[in-house]
Amino acid sequence: MATEMHNLSAYDASVVADGKGRKVGILYAEWNSEITYALRDGAVKTLIDNGVNSEDIDVKSVPGSWELIFGAAQMVKSGKYDSVIAIGCVIRGDTPHFDYICEGVTAGLSKLNVEYDVPVIFGLITTNNLLQAQERSGGRLGNKGDECAVTALQMMATFK
Repeated sequence: MATEMHNLSAYDASVVADGKGRKVGILYAEWNSEITYALRDGAVKTLIDNGVNSEDIDVKSVPGSWELIFGAAQMVKSGKYDSVIAIGCVIRGDTPHFDYICEGVTAGLSKLNVEYDVPVIFGLITTNNLLQAQERSGGRLGNKGDECAVTALQMMATFK
């Protein structure tokens, strides 16, 4: 698995674009909050560490990962942000609900990236169990929130 070979928090700060003057919206799901709060906090810290002023980071929550689609759309349409990071966590259960949510959120956020000129960063982690989610939210594999922040910085520098 790719994540097994790469720590999500490992990046060379000397080649990451400076975030000075950038406005970033972070939208996170409350569902699986143990995971999403850690992802959110990692993204905020990484943005600040790379030059984004804390006042230029707008953090909002939605109830669950499904609502990331609507929330991200509203952030993009507001025209306030240079990038939006959508953070959520879906852990596989006993029913196909996992598949519907993952596919729907992926399609919805993808559509925003095609239709608007604001990069929407995909921070939805989809795992088979809680341990895998913990490993990707500050555990042994790093923090996907860090990776999302770096991706946002690079996308803003490249396309704005």
